[in-house]
Amino acid sequence: MDLEEQVMGIIVNAGQSRSLCYEALRSAKSGDFDQADTLLHQASEFASLAHRVQTQLIEADEGEGKTPMTLIMVHAQDHLMTSMLAKELVVELIDVYRRIAQ
Repeated sequence: MDLEEQVMGIIVNAGQSRSLCYEALRSAKSGDFDQADTLLHQASEFASLAHRVQTQLIEADEGEGKTPMTLIMVHAQDHLMTSMLAKELVVELIDVYRRIAQ
């Protein structure tokens, strides 16, 4: 897989993870916690795919600047970090909705 494909893999998988997180939040908001849990699990799977690609890039670079840093690479990292933050916040918000529902 070439660098561009790897970077796009981060963007696509991180974006899908983030979208699933917000879909899970909407499900929790409507009281469907089973669906919210399913969607969060799916989001975690996509996040793992994105993180795996990021790890491959880091390992290939070996801390020596071998991997060219491009704007699209920075964009991919931004997508990944944003999706990770979204998941953390969505998990907390779903917990609040669960407590309210009880």
